[in-house]
Amino acid sequence: QVQLEESGGGLVQAGGSLRLSCAVPGRIFILNALAWYRQGPGNQRELVSRIGTDSVTKYADSVKGRFTITRDNAKNTVYLQMNNLKPEDTAVYYCNLGSKRSYGKIVPGDYWGQGTQVTVSS
Repeated sequence: QVQLEESGGGLVQAGGSLRLSCAVPGRIFILNALAWYRQGPGNQRELVSRIGTDSVTKYADSVKGRFTITRDNAKNTVYLQMNNLKPEDTAVYYCNLGSKRSYGKIVPGDYWGQGTQVTVSS
């Protein structure tokens, strides 16, 4: 039983910022990679960013330079700082636990948060 709890979504204007948070059970937090995915209307879920157990990070090209993923081991929380938001960032954002590299791609782990809505208006 693993529960991931996301927060921080909301409605912002283009150019604004939000910080998403995802709380993870402490007993497994440091042993797993954390990632953020998103799914916009009519789109497939896509990887936004990932931070490994070694703190190596990965970003989708569409958010590179605007989003920053961090993990705080003391708080068992992963964050996604989103700056200079654009309307195309509008989506439900999901925290994911345990993603791995496979066949040259990042595949999600088995555990997902409930999702938090991010809406960017213009």
